[in-house]
Amino acid sequence: MKLVIVESPNKCDTISHYLGSGYKVVATKGHLCDLSKKGKGGFGIDPENGFKAKYEIDSSKYKIVNELRRLHKESDEVILATDPDREGEAIAWHLTQILNLDPTKTKRLEFHEITRDSIKEAIEHPRVLDMNLVASQESRRIIDRVIGFKLSNIMQKKINSRSAGRVQSATLKLICDHENEIEKFVPEEYWNLSIEIEEEGQRLKADFASLDGKSYKIHNKEENDALLSRLGKEVKVIEVKKSVRLNESKAPFTTSTLQQEAFNAYGFSTKRTTQLAQELYEGIEVNGEHVGLITYIRTDSTRLSDYFIKNAQTFIVNKYGDEYLGHVKEGKHNGNIQDAHEAIRPTSLFRFPEQIKQYLPRQDLYKLYKLIYQRALASLMNAKKEEVTTITFESNGLTFKAEGSRVLFDGYTRVYRYLDENDEKSFPSFKEGETFQIVNIINEQDFTKPPARYSEAKVVKLMEEKGIGRPSTYAATIATLEKRKYVDSVKGVLTPSEQGRKTSLVLNKYFPDLVNVDYTANMEKDLDQIQEGTKTRVQVLTDFYYPFLKEAEEGSARMYEDEKIYVGRRCPKCGSELVVKKGPFGDFIGCSNYPTCKYKEIETPEVEETGEKCPKCGRPLVYRINKKNKNKRFIACSGYPDCDYIKQEEEKPRFVKKCPKCGGDMILKKYKGRSFVGCSNYPKCTYSEQVTHKNKK
Repeated sequence: MKLVIVESPNKCDTISHYLGSGYKVVATKGHLCDLSKKGKGGFGIDPENGFKAKYEIDSSKYKIVNELRRLHKESDEVILATDPDREGEAIAWHLTQILNLDPTKTKRLEFHEITRDSIKEAIEHPRVLDMNLVASQESRRIIDRVIGFKLSNIMQKKINSRSAGRVQSATLKLICDHENEIEKFVPEEYWNLSIEIEEEGQRLKADFASLDGKSYKIHNKEENDALLSRLGKEVKVIEVKKSVRLNESKAPFTTSTLQQEAFNAYGFSTKRTTQLAQELYEGIEVNGEHVGLITYIRTDSTRLSDYFIKNAQTFIVNKYGDEYLGHVKEGKHNGNIQDAHEAIRPTSLFRFPEQIKQYLPRQDLYKLYKLIYQRALASLMNAKKEEVTTITFESNGLTFKAEGSRVLFDGYTRVYRYLDENDEKSFPSFKEGETFQIVNIINEQDFTKPPARYSEAKVVKLMEEKGIGRPSTYAATIATLEKRKYVDSVKGVLTPSEQGRKTSLVLNKYFPDLVNVDYTANMEKDLDQIQEGTKTRVQVLTDFYYPFLKEAEEGSARMYEDEKIYVGRRCPKCGSELVVKKGPFGDFIGCSNYPTCKYKEIETPEVEETGEKCPKCGRPLVYRINKKNKNKRFIACSGYPDCDYIKQEEEKPRFVKKCPKCGGDMILKKYKGRSFVGCSNYPKCTYSEQVTHKNKK
């Protein structure tokens, strides 16, 4: 038997089916180990010994590791088939250490889609571990551990912020800086001026364009009124211009553009899009066979495989005709593209969205699959061709323009089966020199609007453009900012919280280099160079580690602590002053002598007394709200935390039958963990029956 190890359990059955009976496929369920938290700073590294990393197996993965070791002993060969990225390569390397495998000889499978042909190709042409890729991942993990632990410790101690990190803090700064721009925005007055004329029974609107041949913006009412007084009662056609406009299709999806488009089209959060795409990648059952529907989802490349391009071109010609065949999109490169994986695309163009819909368990999966399918196919199709007609009208030096268009060739939009609204409108014919009466003047005051707040999709786009993070971290970074309560997300629109803005302000003031976008982007480039083999792991870590520690220490020494808010009472345990503190569930009152004294009291809203006294301390019993279920109440002592009494709910006796001895109710009872049926008139009537397997029902 050959043992094949993957990451996700959802892949096991599919890959096992493709490989046959001679293989056993099992999953790690993600990373098995991580850097140790022992040693100096809890970093899990030895800087004096080439930054040697010390790893520990995750306690939740002991069972999986033991099972893998058992299967390894029973197998003839171990084959590693974790995901084709940095994290997947690191997991594969960790497996060689855990199972005592030779990294230079152990087979490593690489596939970018879960299909029969892809798995067959991978098993026939395995490779060995890419240790540059492993070194790049380990360096990233060490850098993030050092920055995260060091900065988080300082921020928690000084301003009660829960965490800070390389990518997280740089992204938070982008959001907070944009919020500052919104608040500083000063609206400017301007006026809109349009006219309407009537031709061939329909009204045509033309917008003000220029004054005396020069572009002109109407700033205030005085300028507006001056133009109105100059405007005549009719306008003359001074130019009719026709042109052809080509509307090219977009490149296929990357991780970033898929998250953006899914948000714009359906309002999906970045996290939801990632989860849905992962399900489509891992696959579903179609006609009795489990198959992956799309290629690997973590990519920053718009490149398509030669195999897909060739098949797609044949598909387009056969289905739509030669005239619909376009060119391969190159995509825009900003210098941060790794191009390790091709773009996100369907694994087969013959799995049409409408046909595959019946096999998908949810509508949102269908929507995302359709989005990916259409985008990939359309990217290889010809441009949409339109005839654009621009009419220029003039009246006493004021010019107005109207534009209309008609579709000459639908091109790639054939895939989407829609036409723009303007495409459906007929545009009247005009001749130069014609005059028309102005039948209506549309004139209104307006003010410039502040920039819109960033959506999750916009933040992902910025992260990609500026080189912050990588496709696998976009959604996770935003989720972390929300979890830490640094930003609030309402329908996908992000607003920094008070604590988030405070955190960003302090980090920017005392650690400007560490949260700088360029610093984070350059760090990503260093990691890419380790992967490419042009820089060494030790070189990058040395250049980072010692300057970082120096800046962190200097920043911490200069940094102020939040002024304590004293409540005017003493701690009942040690006598120190009580202060207001911040916690993950809100503010609370605690001892200023923490961590020596860990006394705290939770601030609670006004409570309703039950009228009963606590059997433990005699204080009133009150109703409290269950944290997990806000609609559920329970009864507890008002003296909490000094008294932790909670009144247990009394279960209503469960009637079984009438007592054959006295006629009372026989009810279900328990004694020493065993159930029995006894008379409710006990102790006057002692009749009872045991609950057996036969009479249990």
